Amino acid sequence: MAPFVHACPWCYIGKARFEKGLAAFAHRDDVEVVHRSFELDPNRAKGDTGPVLEMLAAKYGRTLDEARAMEAHVASNAHSEGLGYLADGRDHGNTFDIHRLLHLAKERGRQNELLDLAYRANFAEERSVFDDETLVTLGVEAGLDEAEVRSVLADSTAYADAVREDEREAAELGANGVPFFVLDRRYGISGGQPAEVFTQALEQAWQGRALQPVGGAEAEVCGPDGTCEVPGA
Repeated sequence: MAPFVHACPWCYIGKARFEKGLAAFAHRDDVEVVHRSFELDPNRAKGDTGPVLEMLAAKYGRTLDEARAMEAHVASNAHSEGLGYLADGRDHGNTFDIHRLLHLAKERGRQNELLDLAYRANFAEERSVFDDETLVTLGVEAGLDEAEVRSVLADSTAYADAVREDEREAAELGANGVPFFVLDRRYGISGGQPAEVFTQALEQAWQGRALQPVGGAEAEVCGPDGTCEVPGA
C-alpha cells in the first residue's frame, strides 16, 4: 500500500523510487499496489489556494529566497529520478476532491493513470489541480467518463467516506506523515527512500523476515499540517 498525497512532493518522488525498486524485485508480478488517501492541510477550504513559495515561507518562517532554495532542493531530487518539477509558480490548496476522484478511478481501473497525470500536472506543468475543469480534463485523459467525473465533483459526498476510511486506516497503521509505504500490512517504510531500499524491503517481506532498520538516507516526509521536511534546508 502506498498512500497518495497530491500536494506532497516527496510522494511524487517516492512513487517513482518505489516503482524503480519494485521493477528490480524478482516477484514484482505478484505485487498488488494500492494507493490510499492522506490529506495535507485538510482544514483548508475548497477554493482557498495560494502560491507554494509564500506558503513555505510562512510555515517555516523563512524568506522567499530561502523558500525558493528549499524548492530547488526538492526539484533536484525530482530531476534525479527523471521527473519534471517546477520550483516556482505552483499553487497549493485543498486536495479532497482529487482524492475523491482517485477513488472513482480506482473503481474504473484507472487509478494509477489518473495519479500520474495529476502528479505531473501539479508538479511539472502549469496546470492547477485545484480547478474543477482541470480535474475534469485529467480524468478524461486518464480514461474516465467526463459526465461521471463532473457528477463526482458536483457531489461533495461522493467517495467522501472512502477518503475518510483511508485516513482512519493510515492512522491505525501509524502513518503520521507521507509518503508511507506498508508491505503485506505488516511492514512500514516512511519517506522518499532510495529505490534499493524498497527492493530490499520487498525481498525481506516476501521471505517473511522482519525488515531491517532503514539507513543511509534521510526519510523525507510531509506532515498532516502540510509542512514537508527538506533535509539540509
